Amino acid sequence: MKTQSESDPICCPEFDPISWDDQIFEWKNKLFIKDKVFTLFYMPMNFGKVMKRFNEKLTKAGASMPDNLGLSDHTSKWNMDLYLAVDKEISDAENITFSGKFYSKVYEGPFRDTEKWCKDYDKVAINKGYTINKCYMWYTTCPKCAKKYGKNYVVIIGKVE
Repeated sequence: MKTQSESDPICCPEFDPISWDDQIFEWKNKLFIKDKVFTLFYMPMNFGKVMKRFNEKLTKAGASMPDNLGLSDHTSKWNMDLYLAVDKEISDAENITFSGKFYSKVYEGPFRDTEKWCKDYDKVAINKGYTINKCYMWYTTCPKCAKKYGKNYVVIIGKVE
């Protein structure tokens, strides 16, 4: 097994969990572009390919990705909708806006803990009096960068009703 060395490039910026952990924030027409990722029993199979497609569209449009924010919505064992925050509309992409109040909580650890994180998130939200309508996962770094940083942060972001 090959490990990543200190000289390997980092493709994901380091994530600061403080500004996203246990926060309520409001979005008004926050702009995203949408694509689909094929999953096999919830495991993404073509995530990298979709991210490359997103990157090509961003580059072509001269757009950027605020906060490096990408929200995942696992719609079935076979599909994940991916929403990438953008700073302007992209002509050759599906443009989506999110509006409303959202609650975010940061988790750290291996992906196998996702079910545990989701149960904790639901419990915390209920204890705070929030009714969560829809949840998204934000995988803040790719696996290689998470390994390099020594932290695998995942943020659960839910729309509060």
